[in-house]
Amino acid sequence: MLGLILSSIAMPAKKINKQFLNVGGKKPPGYTHVVKSPPGTMIFISGQGGSAADGTMPPDFSAQARNTFENLKRCLTLAGASFKDVVKINYFVTDMANTNELRRVRAEYLDMNQPPAATLVQAGLSAGLLLEVEAVAIIPD
Repeated sequence: MLGLILSSIAMPAKKINKQFLNVGGKKPPGYTHVVKSPPGTMIFISGQGGSAADGTMPPDFSAQARNTFENLKRCLTLAGASFKDVVKINYFVTDMANTNELRRVRAEYLDMNQPPAATLVQAGLSAGLLLEVEAVAIIPD
């Protein structure tokens, strides 16, 4: 009995990768229907906006999108995570016409071959804010 216990203690932990699953097996454009993740530490990042590190708010969507992803990157780093650990991301935009630009910028940060589950919503945001993004990440145990 003691040998069985010791051998199970000595075995390295098995890492299970995230699974990216889509209904019907067809990959939708820019997101995944379901991301199945192994147990781990969950990280919830409140909505990040487009202000620069110095607190200024650029007037154009592209600059706000880049700043937003840089703000998310700082939050992920603070929690010991990176964009590869993101399993769910929610986008709030004031104008759906900016969707293509959002997709262009996010592709610089997220793995679009295995994108997180996502939601894109048009919403009213604080004055001057054109985009807000919140994220959930999981660091496997």
